[in-house]
Amino acid sequence: MLRLCSCEATSCSRAGVGGYHSNRTLGHRVSAALSREMEPEVHLEIVGLMKKHHFQVAKSIAEGLKHKFPTSFVEPTVRPLLEIDWHVYLTSKKTELQGEVWPYSGSLMCFVNGQLLGDEKELSRWAEKQWGFTFYRPPALYAAITDKCYRQHLRSTGHVFVYMDVEIGGEASGRLLFELFSDLCPKTCKNFQALCTGEAGVSENQLTLCYKGSLFHRVVPNGWVQGGDITPAGKGDGGESIYGPTFEDESFAVSHSKRGILGMANRGRHSNGSQFYITLQPALWMDRNYVAFGQAVEGTEVLTKLEEVPTYNERPKLDCRIVECGWFDP
Repeated sequence: MLRLCSCEATSCSRAGVGGYHSNRTLGHRVSAALSREMEPEVHLEIVGLMKKHHFQVAKSIAEGLKHKFPTSFVEPTVRPLLEIDWHVYLTSKKTELQGEVWPYSGSLMCFVNGQLLGDEKELSRWAEKQWGFTFYRPPALYAAITDKCYRQHLRSTGHVFVYMDVEIGGEASGRLLFELFSDLCPKTCKNFQALCTGEAGVSENQLTLCYKGSLFHRVVPNGWVQGGDITPAGKGDGGESIYGPTFEDESFAVSHSKRGILGMANRGRHSNGSQFYITLQPALWMDRNYVAFGQAVEGTEVLTKLEEVPTYNERPKLDCRIVECGWFDP
């Protein structure tokens, strides 16, 4: 405001210059307004479980809209998530948005300019109603694309994957799939992988170095589930590594920042054996005390079932047993 008044005062002796300046300013304002009108206004965000074909359907619609209406849509944000991460995200969004979102149980969320629209069906209806846009591909094609993209994602990490099939109270409860951060903790990951495959055979103490048949012997509410005591008694006070009774803490590079983090249980510094834990929520206090070396990427329901098993002094009242385990090839 002060600069404008000053300019008007001096323009009494330079009316021509003052007039030119005013027109130029107006021109800039009009151009800026037109530019804003021409800027893309619609931002689509697709967040979902990458293993489900619904995610690929929504992704295709979002990308199709951007391709057909390039000046009306900004580049869509597409976030494919693994199973455990998706359920953490979904829980977080329910807490954030509340209201009608509480019962939401889909495998993806579609947002338009930050507002939740719904799943891929809602996105499809919105695209047709608002933009006259339809996009159809055979379900079999989406299934093939989904499987290919999922496997490519796992391979692209360069990490090792292992699995555990779990029974609770003698009933099959599902599979846990782990991603091992072998680039950050190669020695620790090798120990866990070998204990899953049984490739190390028998220790000098004649202990079978394999998780198969062992128990999840401890459940800490809102903390972690723990297993890996491969001794015959399986009480939770034993176990050995493939390198000997114990081995050193390798690295604290992986944070216990979320549910599903996989780490080595210990009795203090440099006392890692075969026992491991899976976090049930963020546990940052563990970061400098326990070596985390991987994460659960599948097995949401299994982890929930383990978490909900009735316990006595943190010990499950039902046998929670690893009935099969090994290396997983994406």
